[in-house]
Amino acid sequence: FYNFTENKDEVAFTYRVTTPNIYSRLTMTSEGLQLFTWNPTTVEWDMYWATSKADCDAYGSCLPYSYCDPNTSPKCNCFKGFGPRNPKQVASADEFRECARKTQLNCSGDVFVQMRNMKLPDTTWVIVDKRIGLKECEDRCVKNCNCTGYANTNIHNGGSGCVMW
Repeated sequence: FYNFTENKDEVAFTYRVTTPNIYSRLTMTSEGLQLFTWNPTTVEWDMYWATSKADCDAYGSCLPYSYCDPNTSPKCNCFKGFGPRNPKQVASADEFRECARKTQLNCSGDVFVQMRNMKLPDTTWVIVDKRIGLKECEDRCVKNCNCTGYANTNIHNGGSGCVMW
């Protein structure tokens, strides 16, 4: 039995086994999800299912100010307006490139760059308001110098809601 909870206090996914005498555990790590079932014969947890570990699926695949693209080499690329912290360092295909801002932050003059097909950040440090749209979300984020990004909470039918981080 699966349950997804989304409200003003939390976003949570729960899993519950409904068959008596079958014990199962679902673990979530930075590597992904794994479902284990207790095997009383071997007295061990057997892995029943796991998510695939695609290059960019693992949380935090790249360093700050960069994004993961499995179709490029290296897979971690700096956001627009950012560049390699050490330009002389040439990143290999497996190396994480550390990115830094090219110009000093100007809170009153900087603008946001639209990024498509990005994953939302960890929900621990975000602000969510489902009552407003993307334009008001942008306006609120621009007024807060600590806001680094914003998006719709729901992308269906033109988008709705606001998440800022």
